[in-house]
Amino acid sequence: MDNMDELLLLNERLKILESNNNSLKERLLIVNKNMIDEYKKILEELKLLSNAITEIKSEQSNTQDIIKSIIKELDGYAKKDSVKVLEKYINLWSPLNFITKKEAEKLIEEKLPRKTERHKPKSKRPEHRIHYAG
Repeated sequence: MDNMDELLLLNERLKILESNNNSLKERLLIVNKNMIDEYKKILEELKLLSNAITEIKSEQSNTQDIIKSIIKELDGYAKKDSVKVLEKYINLWSPLNFITKKEAEKLIEEKLPRKTERHKPKSKRPEHRIHYAG
């Protein structure tokens, strides 16, 4: 081979290398563009996640405030033990055995002689309940 052939061969190889180099440059640009696009997507997702976390924290705080107010309100209610004590007293007193004042007076009139009629009060006061243990 003479010099001219070698020069042509070298020129052809140089063109192939340049073509390969250009191809690699294009691929690198595409990869860079894709990386930048992905980076932007990731940043956007991070912003959304950050906003969601902020919202969740706010809702959690509101929930805690509601729970605290419910607990505070529940402190005003009677405890189970107190209700049990009241239930025992009510059962002990047996309120179903109570009679009205009017009923008591009627029983007294029936049991006592008629002399008590003139001493009977004539007022129309509201009926009072008293316990009749008989």
